[in-house]
Amino acid sequence: MSSLIFCLGECGMPPVSVNNLRRGQLVLIDNTVFSIVEYQHVKPGKGPAFVRVKIKNAATGAVIDRTYAGKEKLEEADARRIKMQFLYADDHWHFMDQETYDQVALPEEDVGDAKNYLTEGVEAEILMWEGKALGIELPAAVTLKVTYTEPGIKGDTATGAKKKATLETGYEVDVPLFIEEGEVLKIDTRTGSYLERAKS
Repeated sequence: MSSLIFCLGECGMPPVSVNNLRRGQLVLIDNTVFSIVEYQHVKPGKGPAFVRVKIKNAATGAVIDRTYAGKEKLEEADARRIKMQFLYADDHWHFMDQETYDQVALPEEDVGDAKNYLTEGVEAEILMWEGKALGIELPAAVTLKVTYTEPGIKGDTATGAKKKATLETGYEVDVPLFIEEGEVLKIDTRTGSYLERAKS
């Protein structure tokens, strides 16, 4: 499998033109899997067109900017996103494929901030490459229960004032003053912010 990494066009995944990149696509750069976060075609007044991309390291989550000439190609990564269910955490975070019952375990550094939003049964996409779990992609929003917050203030919806609430994962989030302990909230996993009360 590893021999596929270094050959373009003749074996492995075919190269893809930077002009045809799409959001979420997985590419191999310097023997590392990246996902395309954003891309922009730029046509300057002088000189050739180029493509500006933001790419996210699938293993570390670090986002970097790259610029490519329009005629350049990247190798598409032979990686897969597999939907798995979170089971439990000890010194690793354990997930199970609901169809095959295969399990994978990710160390905390690969889980990163996702640990703030993972409760038993939550579905996530695990990125697999060459038989290894590289990283995790969560749904855009999850629901989490408030385990501690100062008592709510009834009717205080207009001031925009916030207070801290601790969620069942231990994560702290700013919430409106009217939120009570025991309520279930919808949290944006991309920003870590409160969205709304979860609809029962």
